[in-house]
Amino acid sequence: MLTSKQRELLMFIHRTIRETGLSPSFDEMRDALDLASKSGVHRLIMALEERGFLRRLPNRARALEVLKLPESAAASAPPGGRTPFKPSVVAKQERSMVATVAAQRVKDVPIVGRISAGLGIEAIQQDHGKVALDDMLGAGDHFALMVEGDSMINAGILNGDIAILERATEANNGDIVVALIDDVEATLKRFRRRGGSIALDSANPAYETRIFGPDRIKVQGRLVSLLRRYS
Repeated sequence: MLTSKQRELLMFIHRTIRETGLSPSFDEMRDALDLASKSGVHRLIMALEERGFLRRLPNRARALEVLKLPESAAASAPPGGRTPFKPSVVAKQERSMVATVAAQRVKDVPIVGRISAGLGIEAIQQDHGKVALDDMLGAGDHFALMVEGDSMINAGILNGDIAILERATEANNGDIVVALIDDVEATLKRFRRRGGSIALDSANPAYETRIFGPDRIKVQGRLVSLLRRYS
């Protein structure tokens, strides 16, 4: 459950991204929530990251991604009193052009195996087909893994989901990553540096945080999206 300030900030970020295509600045978030300092905004963002509602995109200014919204968000008034986002209507004669462009932007992402969101499994297997996605992922090198286990359920990642990842060898604190442990065991966890060690955090209180020396962990990719089937 979110506090009122956490919820207000999350909805403000969500609405600003929809209206402008950019996440708000710290100054804008501070003013919108009537906070005394930017440090208050930082604490709220950290709390939303911990709860799996928000993700900071690495190496980009003003780059926040809303991963999910509170269930009651649709019935809530927008914070700050701004006009809600209204999508523009595509004219009838333009629809064929839009459909053609959309078709061109579909990309096939390979499903390279299964990944544990639990205690870890043997290193990633190969060749489990492909999943077709709109190319909103960008130009990076992406791959998909089928999730097994429940250690990340409080981050919205469930057993049976398909995790879409961008290949990477580095991660920022708070990123959800595929981590290879001792070149043998692969797992999906939240990455954190703790002094000279690396912590792999679960998002389920039933699982303990695992601490490793930096030479034992290799980041394989960062989570950027998630697919779920309901049938």
